[in-house]
Amino acid sequence: MVSLDDTDWQAIGEAGLDDAIDLRRAIHAEPEIGLDCPLTSAKIKAALAGLPLVWREGPSSTGLVAVLNGASRGNGRTVLLRGDMDALPMSEETGLAFASRFEGRMHACGHDSHTAMLVGAARALCARKDTLPGSVVFMFQPGEEGYHGARCMIDDGLLDDPAPDAAFALHISPNMPSGTIVSRAGTLMAATDTLGATITGRGGHAAMPHDCIDPIPIACEIVLALQAHIARRVSVNDPAVLSITQIHAGTAHNIVPQSVELLGTLRTLSEATRAELRAGYARIVEGIAAAHGATAEVRIEPGYPVTVNDERATALMKACALDLGGEDGWATMPAMMGAEDFSYVLQRTPGAMAFLGVAPAGSDPRTNPPLHNTRMTIDEAMMAKGIAMHCAVATRFLEEGLAADGM
Repeated sequence: MVSLDDTDWQAIGEAGLDDAIDLRRAIHAEPEIGLDCPLTSAKIKAALAGLPLVWREGPSSTGLVAVLNGASRGNGRTVLLRGDMDALPMSEETGLAFASRFEGRMHACGHDSHTAMLVGAARALCARKDTLPGSVVFMFQPGEEGYHGARCMIDDGLLDDPAPDAAFALHISPNMPSGTIVSRAGTLMAATDTLGATITGRGGHAAMPHDCIDPIPIACEIVLALQAHIARRVSVNDPAVLSITQIHAGTAHNIVPQSVELLGTLRTLSEATRAELRAGYARIVEGIAAAHGATAEVRIEPGYPVTVNDERATALMKACALDLGGEDGWATMPAMMGAEDFSYVLQRTPGAMAFLGVAPAGSDPRTNPPLHNTRMTIDEAMMAKGIAMHCAVATRFLEEGLAADGM
């Protein structure tokens, strides 16, 4: 069998760049939100029409899985590559010629480029089907931005036949040097939970607060107590972030409101700290409210789990990045408090996720508009590196497996 390990994947990525840019711009102009992304799904199918792929879809979303079975099944390994495809509910202010045509929607997290890079990799690997020593599962996933799209696709059984032996994903970043692949072994990104509470007191005239139970100072006391709880009860070696981001109350300047609504987010890097802080949040909110004669209804909406990279899979990604970019092609990053629903895939399959720097040419990565910003832009030329990385990672795993995994 001819080894694919020495293939010039960067040149192949460059050859597919124009098509990737065209697809990315078409997706960018028509962003879709959540689990229902039919326009994007149709673009993916059209871009990959006629290729030797086995397609699967499920009832819970417009997520797509395309399976490429190599002519030589070899050792029977299967690798999964993920690209997400949903956008964010925000208005675009980039001024690009291909800016969003849909008011209040924007591809501000780079999922348009993720999809385009994965399509480019699928084309390149399909062209080498006859020498591919295993199977590749291309996972085109909606609903990453808070809709648990990966979990929906897993629950629909879309990752079961064939079940992948390893899984990999790339995410762009305009705040990292262009072309650099950045990641880390172990905990990469945080778990996230949405926090809510209704503090109910007794409303009345603002000139006579003694006749009321004012929920506003109670809510303020709760917010401060939560910050002290994080600062004094959480180890700096297992950090967490708890932010109350919304406080809603009142209808007029001379009325003490009946209730206050709190909303916020909890980010943690371990499941143990996550459980402790959920319990602490409920205890503090309910306890302070009770101390003032008020009541509290606490709500905790579970978000994504911690994203944990397998050490062997991270080493494989690093080796591919160094092959493609030399000694500057890889950098190790600290864990970050953002969250990712690729974590659901990594809970069941060893794998890794990395970031691809796409800071626009001539810009300062440190001051570029970041992800989830209305002015976020990317260096589209770096999508060639993304295509190359997908191909290099997939073929290296199919040929070699993970180090010391016995596969």
